[in-house]
Amino acid sequence: MKAKCIMVQGTASSVGKSLIVAGLCRIFHQDGYKVVPFKSQNMALNSYITKEGKEMGRAQVVQAEAAGIEPSVDMNPILLKPTTDKTTQVIISGKVYGNMSAVQYHEFKPQLAEMVRDVYNRLAEKNDIIVIEGAGSPAEINLRDKDIVNMGMAEIADASVILVGDIDRGGVFASLAGTMLLLTESEKARVKGVIINKFRGDVKILEPGIKMLEDIIKVPVLGVIPYTRLNIEDEDSVAERFSQKEVTNCEEIDIVVIKLPHISNFTDFNALENIKGAKVRYVDRVANIGNPDMLILPGSKNTIEDLLFLRKSGIEKEIYRLHDSGTVIYGICGGYQMLGVEIADPYHTESSLEKIKGIGLLKMKTVFQPEKVTTQIKALINANDGILEGLNGIMVEGYEIHMGTTEFLENCTPYLTICSVFGHNHIKVDGVRNGDVLGTYIHGIFDNMDFTMGLINNLRKRKGLEKVDGPIESFKEFKEEQYNKLASLLRENLDMDRIYKILNRS
Repeated sequence: MKAKCIMVQGTASSVGKSLIVAGLCRIFHQDGYKVVPFKSQNMALNSYITKEGKEMGRAQVVQAEAAGIEPSVDMNPILLKPTTDKTTQVIISGKVYGNMSAVQYHEFKPQLAEMVRDVYNRLAEKNDIIVIEGAGSPAEINLRDKDIVNMGMAEIADASVILVGDIDRGGVFASLAGTMLLLTESEKARVKGVIINKFRGDVKILEPGIKMLEDIIKVPVLGVIPYTRLNIEDEDSVAERFSQKEVTNCEEIDIVVIKLPHISNFTDFNALENIKGAKVRYVDRVANIGNPDMLILPGSKNTIEDLLFLRKSGIEKEIYRLHDSGTVIYGICGGYQMLGVEIADPYHTESSLEKIKGIGLLKMKTVFQPEKVTTQIKALINANDGILEGLNGIMVEGYEIHMGTTEFLENCTPYLTICSVFGHNHIKVDGVRNGDVLGTYIHGIFDNMDFTMGLINNLRKRKGLEKVDGPIESFKEFKEEQYNKLASLLRENLDMDRIYKILNRS
């Protein structure tokens, strides 16, 4: 029997579609159904590597976790990772297809429609319910003729649609009514209800407007979801997360993440943000850096351009100053590559430059290759001094996504022993350390709470602060709590009986 489906679309980007899909997945999972999320095309710089070594968007990973299942690239068959303002890396079924301009990709999309249909049907044969997420807005009338992610996807799946509007940004009634106005008659017929998201205040104030909206659009309002902070990875909250937070005389641990122009996988720091006794700030100006206890250079989708940004902005000089004053410097993936003495790009994978001098705080150099490394790994910490005191032998898990190979130079000190790749034994050293400067390719390393709490408490010890415990024994358990809270929030504020009726029409 083919799965039933329901689709969540939005009046714009960042209205909360991803979290609502995650919440519905958790509700259906709690109610005993075999449920799977699906987003045909996702544009994001946050990605994940599956057990098979395939790349997909993090949003669908979160939704899969909420559904209680293992992430699969079938949940996100097309991933777009912008490399510049005008070009994007196109990833199909988990593997890099190539780089395209916006115009090239728009013309290419019709060739992908049949693949999307096949992948969707494959999921439909194995599950009870599919919760589909749209992208941006279905009212982008200039893109409608080749759409495969909003109403075009709804047609492929023959899905009923729930439309979400964000009241926190203002104009929610106009955005919902305007979206409906721009849909064709057949598209309007698919919309079975709307949700008002991120409401602050007394819902009674909204009730007259809700009645007028329903009269105008001839579609019921299924609920009003209050503005709530949940500790769940959410790309829609990127503006909030990156808001400048100046910290002076911080009594706790102050962690600065450099907000690179092409920052990727900023979800690496979600675990750090949920640790009592540590504050995480995202900074892109020298004036806002201050004197943090740890500075992190994150992953990048354009490492060379972002290294030039550090140089031109004066942040590179500030990194030298902080290093001299005893701040821990930590590089992840692209940030790790930047900390080396040189980055070479002989195949022009990222840039027209053949090579560029690195920051030089780690004794290694990187050469970009045409092929991307995508793998899950396990590794052991093999150091027990300084900032890594007491961490020797701790196992960490994560994944690698990078285009370069890194060569260790003389007097280079690795601090990680990789012992598993794709679940198979694979012994090699990785990750470079130079005193309080560390780097690694491992995305998700801070999700390993034994390692992260050891690091945080070593920073606290240096500052004369007491030891603190993590948010929960395991970060996985912590996330499970958050998914259950999200499900409860939706159950309390949505008409789930009506949503089930909409679902059963499919």
